[in-house]
Amino acid sequence: MRTPQHIGIVGCSAEGAALCYRTICAKGAQLLGPHAHPEITMHTHSLAAYVECIERNEWDGVADLMLDSAGKLKCAGADFVVCPDNTIHQAMHLVEPRSPLPWMHIAEVVADAAVTRNHRRLGLLGTRWLVESEVYPLKLALHGIDYLRPTEEEREEINRIIMDELVYGVFRPESITYMQLVIRRMKDEGCDAVVLGCTEIPLIIGNKNSPLPTLDSTRLLAWAALKRSVGDDVNAL
Repeated sequence: MRTPQHIGIVGCSAEGAALCYRTICAKGAQLLGPHAHPEITMHTHSLAAYVECIERNEWDGVADLMLDSAGKLKCAGADFVVCPDNTIHQAMHLVEPRSPLPWMHIAEVVADAAVTRNHRRLGLLGTRWLVESEVYPLKLALHGIDYLRPTEEEREEINRIIMDELVYGVFRPESITYMQLVIRRMKDEGCDAVVLGCTEIPLIIGNKNSPLPTLDSTRLLAWAALKRSVGDDVNAL
């Protein structure tokens, strides 16, 4: 096996970035041997800087922050970049043409997993900005996969749970119950899986407590990055 490629992580919120990092390290040991994982470098601007741009709908500002991180990661020796944050992927079309490094797109990774698992209609969970965007619909449409967005009321409450609780590492039982009720409604409306389209949601929802099978965007991206790093001939993921 060739030397694994150096993975760059563009962080946005701490909890999601940390979960991505930990997953790469844990799965790396499974593939490469005890305590082994690819070289990893992370750069993270203040979450406040991202939120300020997002709330003003200034996606060029989001792109500039992402590109600045990518530049620093290139200087650190990274071979490619992942971003364990779904919301800021709305700026990816502004990032990729100017980036010094190639990126993996989180929604493409999730869509590929949905195809592999034969899912046909997905519920979308995430921040209000994410679920109102075309980040997932565009990628799912390429595979003929249908989707269901949360209602307006659900979007606001899920957004509050994410931004006021999860990004700070606060996990409330009542918030878990609320997420489960939303997923239950999506199941009743014909969804056969749910996208955990915020990298913090997997901290409170997973296959053990979800009414639907989950597509964990954080861990799926981490696993895909690891597979790319060690070589496409590795099928253990």
